[in-house]
Amino acid sequence: MNFVFGNTDIVITHPDAVLVLADVAGRLQRGTGFALATINLDHLVKLRTNAGFRTAYAAQEMVVADGNPIVWLSRLARRPVSLVPGSDLVLPLVRVAADLGRPVVLFGSSDAALAGAAAALTAEVPGLIIAQTIAPAYGFDPTGPVAKTMLAQIAAIGSCLCLVALGAPKQEQFAALGRSLAPQTGFASIGAGLDFLSGHQQRAPDWTRRFALEWFWRAARSPKRMVPRYLGCAAILPGQAWQAWRLRG
Repeated sequence: MNFVFGNTDIVITHPDAVLVLADVAGRLQRGTGFALATINLDHLVKLRTNAGFRTAYAAQEMVVADGNPIVWLSRLARRPVSLVPGSDLVLPLVRVAADLGRPVVLFGSSDAALAGAAAALTAEVPGLIIAQTIAPAYGFDPTGPVAKTMLAQIAAIGSCLCLVALGAPKQEQFAALGRSLAPQTGFASIGAGLDFLSGHQQRAPDWTRRFALEWFWRAARSPKRMVPRYLGCAAILPGQAWQAWRLRG
């Protein structure tokens, strides 16, 4: 059963990684493409005030739960979904593409991070084809003329997987534009997933994720950036919990 968030039109379409990977495989095989987003509380905060972000989310065929609060809300609504972080999807998605002989495009982050991620993925996934690595310049407009030129390059590859590492809302906006300009491409918005692979960012230790404390670890490492974000997330959580409770039935 789909889980719809209160006060939004956003639906978690795939409750677990198994189902989303099966759908990805089918779409890559058929060459029909897709846009995959991984929703969390920070996205819900941005969706309240950013009309462009809402439009971009409406173009995502697949939405999964990236964040324990999203999973807890789904359980409260008696429409449970599993945790599917974007970073954890990188390797499985690439393996699906490699198994099907579909090339992969790494998009976003920095040239150094993409080179490191490409090396790590190639070493990990036999038969992988990295078609392109594209690191847009600082201030990149995900819907502007440069984005359209880059999407034309990706479209020329044909059926492929594009891992988009721009952060929200840019990555979802780029993927949404890509659905019209590169329709055979599967766009997966994976945040810092490529930076983690390349070692340019350190992911929270396993124990923090096991005990749902990744947010605390990140806030402690980058308080100026992360504390305001988490305060904004905490502010909307009671309302989201009330909406989830009302879905029970």
